[in-house]
Amino acid sequence: MIEPLNHHWEIDALVAQLRELRVQSLENRQRRHNPPKLPCRHELRRILAGLSAALFPNRLGQSDLNEEGIDYFVGHTLDSLLRELYKQIRRELHFIAGEESLNTATQQQAIEITRQFAATLPKLRTLLDSDLQAAYEGDPAARTPDEVLVCYPGITAIIHHRLAHELYQRGVPMLARMIAELAHSDTGIDIHPGAQIGHSFFIDHGTGVVIGETAVIGNHVRLYQAVTLGAKRFLKAEDGTLLKGNARHPIVEDEVIIYAGATILGRITIGRGSTIGGNVWLTHSVPPYSHIAQASIRSELFDGGAGI
Repeated sequence: MIEPLNHHWEIDALVAQLRELRVQSLENRQRRHNPPKLPCRHELRRILAGLSAALFPNRLGQSDLNEEGIDYFVGHTLDSLLRELYKQIRRELHFIAGEESLNTATQQQAIEITRQFAATLPKLRTLLDSDLQAAYEGDPAARTPDEVLVCYPGITAIIHHRLAHELYQRGVPMLARMIAELAHSDTGIDIHPGAQIGHSFFIDHGTGVVIGETAVIGNHVRLYQAVTLGAKRFLKAEDGTLLKGNARHPIVEDEVIIYAGATILGRITIGRGSTIGGNVWLTHSVPPYSHIAQASIRSELFDGGAGI
């Protein structure tokens, strides 16, 4: 007789060892043994897909929708998904509070955050329309704005970002970060939900783009693949721990174009209407309507001008 397979894996011993490691981890992080559950990544993915469909029902909604049924679809979808979003927001607030059980104040706060978020959806649709139009006008390969919506990873990333940013501003940063990471895994575009981005924003191609937490991007800005808007250095407290939340990423003013592979670091300002060439490494501010290329950066270095 062949013994059960689980005997070969020594499951009981593995369970015991993993339990011991969990206990040690909780003690090291000064956490109790039954912490509240975190927001669920799987549920968030479903919520995001539904919210996208509610914002663009004719293109991202059900394929058999007709004019008479669109409003019903949008209303039903929003009612269902906002209830689910409320539960995820409640989970984060419960986790942050560190309480053994939910209290009325936490539940009311979750309801209010969800209500405020829902109220921003018309504004977000307007912003996203401007992003779609910017992509359509900025890419000669785009035949229609609808093609941009369903095909371009930059639009997927900015839809996620605009939703995540609203949640980030309302005090649920973990939920917002999880949404951003879903977009990152799907598109290769990493936008921190804290980044402020104006209307008519276009990321062409997109793979490898990184936009940091405190970056500020104006209106009608276009980025190409592998652009980084990052921090030059990380400030530390006296005890050696990193300081959180300080402004450390670039400010990109209106109507700036940044070409593929450019790396822009630190709290510097890229003036309105400027063009930053491909593969430029830039750590100092540039005035409006500048044209920065690798050759100009090398010239500054050899001439002893503004360093990088």
